[in-house]
Amino acid sequence: MSATGAAEQVDSRPWSGAVLRVLAGLLFAAMSICVKSLSDTTPLGEIVFYRSLFALIPLVIFLWLRSEFPSGLATRRPLGHLLRSGLGAAAMFTSFASIARLPLAEATLLGYLSPIFMALAAVFILSERLTVTRAGGVIIGFAGVLVLFWPELDGDHMAGDQLLGYIFGLLTGVLTAFALITVRTLSRTESTGAIAFYFVLTSMACGLATLPFGWTMPDGTGFVLLVMAGIFGGLAHIANTIAFRHAEASFLAPFDYFAIIWPLMADLLFFNQPMTSAFMVALPFVLAGGAITVMGHRRSS
Repeated sequence: MSATGAAEQVDSRPWSGAVLRVLAGLLFAAMSICVKSLSDTTPLGEIVFYRSLFALIPLVIFLWLRSEFPSGLATRRPLGHLLRSGLGAAAMFTSFASIARLPLAEATLLGYLSPIFMALAAVFILSERLTVTRAGGVIIGFAGVLVLFWPELDGDHMAGDQLLGYIFGLLTGVLTAFALITVRTLSRTESTGAIAFYFVLTSMACGLATLPFGWTMPDGTGFVLLVMAGIFGGLAHIANTIAFRHAEASFLAPFDYFAIIWPLMADLLFFNQPMTSAFMVALPFVLAGGAITVMGHRRSS
């Protein structure tokens, strides 16, 4: 889930935006494949650092082509950027930890909980009203989570690695929700490029801070995967940014759900992990909960 600056102009090319939104989902899935492939041999902080470092390449080129580098990086709200970037960096850590422990489809599905957590957070932080529709979406979404968790809570799997992956996935949803709320406030005065740039720099710094805990020297394949994780992640954010310049968020929202197709295919083709029955039951609950929550927000806006 992404948010764009309120000041971004929409140029009324909705289907171009839809294609870019679907492309962003494919790029994020490609990044996740790289991250999961690295997770058994490369420390988490090292992955975060290199993913952020190499994401700078497409991001800086994009900002330069838009004449926003470096002039567009000026800010009047450094503390706001620090808060948003810190939350986003923490979400990257928990997301990659979840990807390492779960099938990609399940880790991606948990990401669809961020609108639900965002609706709850907005009630307490922004004093928004929790309508009946939004409350219904929250309940349906969490019912899906319970279905997904239930096999791990039943029997001797309580302390299993997979359960830890679900917990990291939930934390990712919470942290992403709070990060998006800060983006909503920052975007009133700050450019989308500045918000993205400072997030990447902060993520790099947080990843680098784990160096004393032990990094590994990647082999040739590992280094290529680290580079591609960054490039894919950076390109995905750019595709999202341009998509929201071409179409309204309300038009693009349904295309978010194409993103679940790519990790499902990756699980089957690259990791030999078929869908579980719990995932198939949980999928419509979580997707419907997120969609209903978003629609409830639009009607109350």
